[in-house]
Amino acid sequence: MASDHNSFANLIWQIADLLRGPYRPPQYERVMLPMTVLRRFDCVLAETKAKVVAAHEKHKGGKLAGDALDTTLNKVAGQRFHNHSPLDFAKLKGDPDNINKHLVSYIKGFSANVQRVFEYFEFEAEVEKMHEANILYLVVSKFADVELHPSNVPNEQMGLIFENLIRRFNELANETAGDHFTPREVIRLMVNLLFIHDDKLLATAGTVRKLLDPACGTGGMLAEAQRYLREHNTEAKLYAYGQDYNKRAFATAASDMLMKEVSHNGGGDNVRFGDIFTEDQFPADTFDYFLSNPPFGVDWKKQQKEIQKEHEKRGFDGRFGAGLPRVNDGALLFLQHMWSKREDVKPKEHKAGSRLAIVFSGSPMFTGGAGSGESEIRRWLLENDWLEAIVALPESMFYNTGIGTYVWVVTNRKEKRRKGKVQLLDARDVWTAGGSEDSKRSLGDKRRHMTVAQIDDIVRLYGKFEEGPRSKIFDNADFGYTRAAIERPLRLSYHMTTDGKARFLDACPHLLDDVQAIDNALGREPRLDWPATWDEIEALLKKRGSRWKAAEQKLFRSVFTQRDAKAEPVPASGRGSVFEADADLRDFENVPLKEDVDAYFECEVKPHVPDAWMDRSKDKVGYEINFNRYFYVFTPPRALAEIDADLKRAEDDVVRLLREVTT
Repeated sequence: MASDHNSFANLIWQIADLLRGPYRPPQYERVMLPMTVLRRFDCVLAETKAKVVAAHEKHKGGKLAGDALDTTLNKVAGQRFHNHSPLDFAKLKGDPDNINKHLVSYIKGFSANVQRVFEYFEFEAEVEKMHEANILYLVVSKFADVELHPSNVPNEQMGLIFENLIRRFNELANETAGDHFTPREVIRLMVNLLFIHDDKLLATAGTVRKLLDPACGTGGMLAEAQRYLREHNTEAKLYAYGQDYNKRAFATAASDMLMKEVSHNGGGDNVRFGDIFTEDQFPADTFDYFLSNPPFGVDWKKQQKEIQKEHEKRGFDGRFGAGLPRVNDGALLFLQHMWSKREDVKPKEHKAGSRLAIVFSGSPMFTGGAGSGESEIRRWLLENDWLEAIVALPESMFYNTGIGTYVWVVTNRKEKRRKGKVQLLDARDVWTAGGSEDSKRSLGDKRRHMTVAQIDDIVRLYGKFEEGPRSKIFDNADFGYTRAAIERPLRLSYHMTTDGKARFLDACPHLLDDVQAIDNALGREPRLDWPATWDEIEALLKKRGSRWKAAEQKLFRSVFTQRDAKAEPVPASGRGSVFEADADLRDFENVPLKEDVDAYFECEVKPHVPDAWMDRSKDKVGYEINFNRYFYVFTPPRALAEIDADLKRAEDDVVRLLREVTT
């Protein structure tokens, strides 16, 4: 079957050469994807076409209209869609001069769900462009010769053809492909990890499960998940749902879903258009599985007002209760959005919980200190024991970025042995050169891929759940720490100066006599004990019968004192501390959650800074996952003698080459 689907894809691919000139190769998908969909629909509907046209004529102008008419005609067609136009691909060839008008008319003859897809393809503009370039008739004629009838190309094979074309077109447009296209082998790995523990669950006859990808792009993850179940658990049904805000990507995914037999609630309506942050298309739904590769570093400034409002007003009753990440990276918003739609574990109600796999860059693991939005979201996941594992992928695996990527697996139904644990799996050096198994050349930034055997090795290592060079197992608390504030006493010296007097008296001219008295009594020599100095000043003012306001006292101190490491510490005026803290000397220590903070302070801080103390009221708990630290392997430096020998050999080579040139 693989060779068949490749040959069909190659045939369609060859038609794309007709577009050369009016279109650049990265733009071919604008025509080829909708035309492939159109031809498939044409072939699927061929056998019942005459009956549908007749039924439409019968009901035209009657009471039956809109959705009700669509439903009736869909039943006549025997599909989730129909076309009531008398035209088909064969008839479109009959009038070359008006083929643009006829093709648009033919598309308008489809049921509303298909018309909606073609509106998002924005295909009418491409029809006119091809017509003006005199290539429309040729393209339609060539497609009319491609036989895509289900008896010739079964649904599963059609899905493979479609995926093949999507991959090829996205490789052509590799500069933007990563926004809506995930490498097939990465999806395969994620799907395997998602279903790794569920063979028994999914093998039960009549099992029905729902999966969501809220950044579904062209639908690759949805298709791969359904394929996995077809191959491993034929009794199970997986209803796949998706959402995307890229028009063409959405239209591609919706078309693919309409073509498939496995569907629910209206076929292509499983995939919906909209921005998930502000236009959640599945607000009341829950799902058993989640798969997603959201855009890396996506900015959510445009949606900030609404997201902030939901976070503040609804808390955990909304989607973003755990926290908000920085506005230039919304990755963890996607995760919260998905996980808010999880199924709870309720055996009596036959609810088995949910599993989630998502691709991130490295930043969601460690950006943001204790108390930040990112840290609070990590804390939420870990303290609820939902983070099962993180798998590090090789660099240069994606089309539009060479950075390292990570697959997070989140679940509320961990195996007993995984309770309270997180597995980190390092697969960064598990790769094969080349953009794919079919192509050894690089595809944009994608210079590496994983073979099926390599994916199987990673999945086996994951399933073993054992410590090893590539696999590390941690307690949830191992990633947490207490951010403790270390305070040092404020030390101030006093010094009366002419400039200082001028500045102070500019603000408080009515205190001239008092300042003169202070200047005369204390003199101009610096003093290293501000507390004692102020006691003298207060006694002097009392004797003079002067009472300064708090603001005047504060200004006097700010003008005539300065920080001095040799000065005496300033006593605290309130409770809770002996001395006033110096904000400039304040430091923080990240104390692992498993360690006693007070003991840590006495052992690690006090010996080095004897006058320090901790302000425990400022304690914050944070979480971060420093992947590199856990898998760091020390490489001892080379011996100096070895380096000297290499340098000597290099010098000898240079001398030899110079001699050859000059002789």
